[in-house]
Amino acid sequence: MATHNELGKKGEDLAVEFLQKNNYKILERNWRFKKAEVDIIAIKKDILAVIEVKTRSSNYFGNPQDFVNQKKIQLLVEAINEYVIYKDLDVEVRFDIVAIIQNKNISKIEHLEDAFLYF
Repeated sequence: MATHNELGKKGEDLAVEFLQKNNYKILERNWRFKKAEVDIIAIKKDILAVIEVKTRSSNYFGNPQDFVNQKKIQLLVEAINEYVIYKDLDVEVRFDIVAIIQNKNISKIEHLEDAFLYF
């Protein structure tokens, strides 16, 4: 597996652990619809959290969350609309980013709730 794929997988595992510690129930990982892949779908209380995980080894080229672009947002919105219909859910939906900087054995995790409001 390529180094960036390993870093991404480790980041997703760290994000799941972080979310579970913060009382999120993980419903799906790597859920796909057409060209979209939703990293994590979780629920806390009555809020369905759609979570994009971005992991980098440093912030030299920018913060991890800076790498979520408009096209990715559109794909996630389309995918989660399908998910909610498919699962027949009646919940509030929120789009979050878990930004991780993983350098050697040190992890910095930042959970940005309602992250797409700022795009």
